[in-house]
Amino acid sequence: MKRIFLLLVFFASTAAGQTYPSRPVRWIVPFPPGGATDILARIVAQKMTESWGVAVVVENRAGAAGAIGSEAVAKAAPDGYTILMGTTSTHAVNPAINPKLPYDNLADFTAVTLVATFPNVLVGHPATANSLQELIALLRANPGKYAFGSSGAGSSTHLTGELFKLMTQTDVNHIPYKGTGPLLNDLMGGQVAFAFDQITAVMSPIQAGKMRALGVASRERNPALPDVPAIAEVLPGFESVAWVGILGPAKLPAETAARIQTETRRILQLADIAQRMKELGATPVASPPAEFAAFMALDTMKWRDLVATAKIKIEQ
Repeated sequence: MKRIFLLLVFFASTAAGQTYPSRPVRWIVPFPPGGATDILARIVAQKMTESWGVAVVVENRAGAAGAIGSEAVAKAAPDGYTILMGTTSTHAVNPAINPKLPYDNLADFTAVTLVATFPNVLVGHPATANSLQELIALLRANPGKYAFGSSGAGSSTHLTGELFKLMTQTDVNHIPYKGTGPLLNDLMGGQVAFAFDQITAVMSPIQAGKMRALGVASRERNPALPDVPAIAEVLPGFESVAWVGILGPAKLPAETAARIQTETRRILQLADIAQRMKELGATPVASPPAEFAAFMALDTMKWRDLVATAKIKIEQ
């Protein structure tokens, strides 16, 4: 009887994986519309909707550097109908710097797939500086006068800015925003002198001349911005590469996670999507769940080491 029961459980689980999804999927993006996380989620969600024949609806639930939307997914039913587009900020940086998060970034989630990686870009208002060297000189000559913005206190863009301050030995104020959209609007309006943000989010305003790219935070130049130097060319060792990935609540069935990962991989291999990712400066990945889980654990440890070494703190 026990063997029959186990077989029934196996076949029921397999059937559930094969029939998923049978109703609309809610995909929570824990940041406002317009940022890199939102852009990539919508690109993939549209293709999922077309393929699955059910709506994959992107829902923006911003606040607390992504913690509000992430907590909502952590507390959702583990059935695959509420998923999260997690990021470096929500599942590596913020957990490394904020011990009061309402979730455990590893234990409270099921890693589904690492969607893509992309570098942060140092962007400035066109009137601020014409080059990275000019910006550094300006900041050093005017301690405390200028401010940089981030998508939220404890976000990857915040810590990247703090790392920049540390390595340039400059005194710059930090202004946290509730997401990339509000940050970039104020940057273009001149309320902040410069900011770091994902290349995916800043490509369009850079091309429109509304902001100037001064450096990319990868070790080498990015093909999407070939004329923009890597910050490491001026500050050896400087690097801040961001990522986005799909997560579900803890105890998400393996078959459901595999279904989402397989579909994501198929989408990222489509010619039009591959071209779009290239234009955005993103590197598609679509790794298996176990590989993504290991990647996320290592990235969390990396940021914890940085926070401890640089003695970075945020107000709780």
